[in-house]
Parts: sequence; C-alpha cells; structure tokens
Amino acid sequence: MIVRDHPCLTVSQQCRLVKLSRSTFYYAPIGIDDETLVEITAIDKAFTKYPFFGSRQIAAYLRRDGIRIGSHRVRRPPNADHGP
Repeated sequence: MIVRDHPCLTVSQQCRLVKLSRSTFYYAPIGIDDETLVEITAIDKAFTKYPFFGSRQIAAYLRRDGIRIGSHRVRRPPNADHGP
C-alpha cells in the first residue's frame, strides 16, 4: 500500500492519501517476554478457578504459589501491543 522509496511521493504524502497517520505506519509491535506471559497465564487460571476473587485475592493466591505480583498488576496486566 505504502512504498517507502516511491519515486514521486514521500511517505508523508502517501500516508495522507490513504488517511493513515505516519506513527501508525512506522509502529512496530513489541512482543511479550516470558515472565509476563507466565504472569498473565497464572492470572487467567486463578480467575477461571475462582471467578469471584477480586484483584487483591488473586494477587494473594498467586503469591502463595510463588508468583510475586501486586493487585495493580492483576487488575491491569500488560497487553501484547504495549509490552510490560
């Protein structure tokens, strides 16, 4: 769709034509590291097992299993787009 080395149009002009912001064009997603993936999986398993637990109870439950995590992290775990 957008050609970086187009002979006549700059990247800015091409982005403007297709109504795409340049930051979106240059954005490269960040992957999830292994530690974060373990945390997210543990949170998911705990919530599936105990759906009535709140964020503090899930954090305490995971700490008993050796996963050091706070209730803020349980409430809002990082997603794949933004990293840890």
